[in-house]
Order: sequence, then structure tokens, then C-alpha cells
Amino acid sequence: MNLRVTWVQPEDLVGHELRQAAEDGREATAIATRWFAAGGHPAPLSAGASPPPGPGLRALAERLLDELSMLPDPLTSTEPTPLPAIQALTTPRTSPEPVGAPSRGGPGEADPLLHRLHAAWLGRAAGCLLGKPVEKLPLPAIRALARAAGNWPLTTWFTAIGVPQDLLAAHPWNRRSATTSLAENIDGMPEDDDLNYPLLNLLLLQRHGRDFATADVARLWLDELPAGRTFTAERVAYRNLLDGIEPPLTAVHRNPFREWIGAQIRADVHGWTHPGDPAGAAAQAYRDAALTHTANGVYGAMFVAATIATAATGTADVHRALADGLSVVPPHSRLAAAVRLGIASARTVRDFDTVVDRLHAALGGYHWVHAVPNAAVLAAALTHADGDFSRSICAAVSGGWDTDSNGATAGSVAGLLAGHPDRLPERWTSPLKNRLATSIPSFDGIGFDTLAELTYLEAVRP
Repeated sequence: MNLRVTWVQPEDLVGHELRQAAEDGREATAIATRWFAAGGHPAPLSAGASPPPGPGLRALAERLLDELSMLPDPLTSTEPTPLPAIQALTTPRTSPEPVGAPSRGGPGEADPLLHRLHAAWLGRAAGCLLGKPVEKLPLPAIRALARAAGNWPLTTWFTAIGVPQDLLAAHPWNRRSATTSLAENIDGMPEDDDLNYPLLNLLLLQRHGRDFATADVARLWLDELPAGRTFTAERVAYRNLLDGIEPPLTAVHRNPFREWIGAQIRADVHGWTHPGDPAGAAAQAYRDAALTHTANGVYGAMFVAATIATAATGTADVHRALADGLSVVPPHSRLAAAVRLGIASARTVRDFDTVVDRLHAALGGYHWVHAVPNAAVLAAALTHADGDFSRSICAAVSGGWDTDSNGATAGSVAGLLAGHPDRLPERWTSPLKNRLATSIPSFDGIGFDTLAELTYLEAVRP
């Protein structure tokens, strides 16, 4: 039997690195010619592994990956990775509330921040679950499946009920998710990496506090995160750690996924625990992201963390939160330009499908889990929904690309803005049954109310 481990085998990485080189403006034509002349494959379109390589191809792939890493990058001045260089290019907006001063309830009342965090956890789960069945599907397929069920524009869970069999055969649901994430199958929140990472970051803060180092993130992963539950940049970084490579080199050594969405989906806890401090949230998210990502991959995490930090105050609308998020990102980076495009399109175009079509036309050259297009559709969805919870998660998922990740982040932001779990529609929260499945030890089966309490303790910790 031939075991093809996804996302780490050199012959599967070369095509992705060639694509990344083209995006960076690195001249890799000669290397690409050698690769394809030897029988090398382009990057797999959606999965993490290509067909088995021919004789000698893996050794060539290793050499070419190292050669690609030596090519000069013309974008380092506008898209730096070191935090001081990022901060030198940005001017974070001032907080709408004093840093470290979450609002308090009256006598005998819970702090409203606790309720916001509870709603954020539920929102993240609901948005993720909504997007799981159609992850990896192209946009036309998502629209066709939903329309066949009478659910377009998207307003509720995906279902196979009433969808013609020929359409289901042409556009099969995500293989791992259909049995747990279609409306007829939901029974609590199933495991997903978009929820595993917030759990890990909660553990990170419990063990190391807000002054954790990137090396602490690495040690925590080795202790608590099963390698098989990592993907793309996270799996490469995990492999690098096992090979004795230390951060931040874990993010760059043979890692063509370093600007993909992985760090962005890990950022919520950093924002949740910095209400009113978007710059602090972004800096904390940076130390997490630096294990696995560079440049735009890091900016996606900082953008989300800062957006969430402002939304967590309970005093800002979604537009202020997005502006604060954008303020921590280098303004001439591709991610900043994409976010601005998403916001501007959503403000000027009434029909959200038209907004999405515009973004796919402009950014469709990126891989479907790259940080740049996904940050754009996230910002567009949140802007267009104007704070409404259901519209936020439905718009994020209906935008395609990384549907479950975008739905999760949109749900987190919109849950904070709703301010209380009782203000989230029951059709989204009831199927979750206050139960989260996970492979992270000690958390399997935990309730979202308990997670909110644990997160709150970290948010108010001196």
C-alpha cells in the first residue's frame, strides 16, 4: 500500500511554492521548467497530495524547494514579516474603550463581557458548522446545491433533502463533514480545526499568560495537538519541529502555505482576551502566527484579532471593528488591498452575490485557502450584513473559498456584536446542544458556556 501523507511531501510542495513565487514576484521560470521537464506535477487543486512521484522526483523536489527559498523577494519592504517592521508601517486606531476595562454588570449581574464571549463561542461554532458541508466546493456548486433546496440566498443550514441525485453526484458534499453538518445530521458541534485552535490558545494563555513566546506555542502543539489534525502550513511547521527546526524558521522551511489562512483561524482568542486593545490583540496574534506563517499569512491573523478586540468592547459597530482590524495591517500589502476591496464592494453593491462575483473575478487566482481572498470575503460579508448575525454567517459562507473558516470568524465577530447568547437565533444555537467535540485533551464534550467562563478569566486576568 502506498501511503500519501498530505501537505508535507516535497513533490507535492513544489507546485505550491512555484505559485507562491509568482504571487511574490520572484522569478522562478527556470526552476519551473526543470520541474515540469522532469515530470513534476502542478500543485494539487484542492487536496494535499498528488499522484505518487516517479523515480528521483522527490530528491529533485527537495533541491528545487531549497533553490526557490533563495530567490530574492521584491515585496519585503511593503510586506515585511518581523513585527517591528510591520508596526513601523501601521498606525493602529485608538480604542473605543480604555484598555483593560471591560464593562461590568450591576450588583449580582454577570459582566456583560462574559455574555459577549459566550455568544462569540456559539457564533464561531455555528458559522463553522454552516460552512462545513460545502468546504472545497467551487462557488457555482455551492449556489446550485442551496438553490435546489430552496435555500438561496442562504438563510439556514445546508440539506440534501429535496436536492436531485444527479446534482449531488456532480457536486458531492465535503466527505468528512456531510455526516455531521447537514441539517438532518447535526447533533452537537463536531470536531473541526477552526474550533481546535481556539481551544489550544485558551490552554496557551492558561499555562503561559499573555507574555507567551512562539516557542511556547510550539511546545503546546507537540504536547496537545495530534499531528493528523493539522493541515497546510500547520502540518509543515509541525514536521519542521520534529525535524529539529525552531521558530520562526518553522514558518519558512519548505512551507509554501505560509500565506494561507491557518494563522487567521487561530486568532479569535487573542482578540477575545484583549477587549478594547486591538494593537495588543494583534501583537499577541503575531506571536502565535509566527510559528507557521509570514507576511500576508501573519497579517490575516492580526487583522482578525484586532477586529475582534474592538467588537468585544460592546461599544463599537462592525464597521469600526473592521477599520481597527485594517489599521494593524501594512497598508500597501495585498491583504490590506483585498480587505479594502471587500469593504468597498459591500458598501456600494446591494446584491451580495454580485459582491462575491466581483471578489472572485479580482482574487480568484489565489488558492482557495489563501489568506488574501478569504480576508476579502470575510470583510465584505461583515460589512454587508451590518452586524446582523444570521446575515453575517450566511454571507461569509455564501462567498465560497474557505467556507467553514470564514463562517466561523464571521460568527465570532457577529456574536460579540449581538452581545448575548439569547440574542442569537435559536435555529443556529439549539442544534449545537452546548456540546463541542474535539481531539484536544480535556476539552472533548465541553459546553460553550464553560468555554466562555474560561475565556473570560483570561480576558480579565491582570
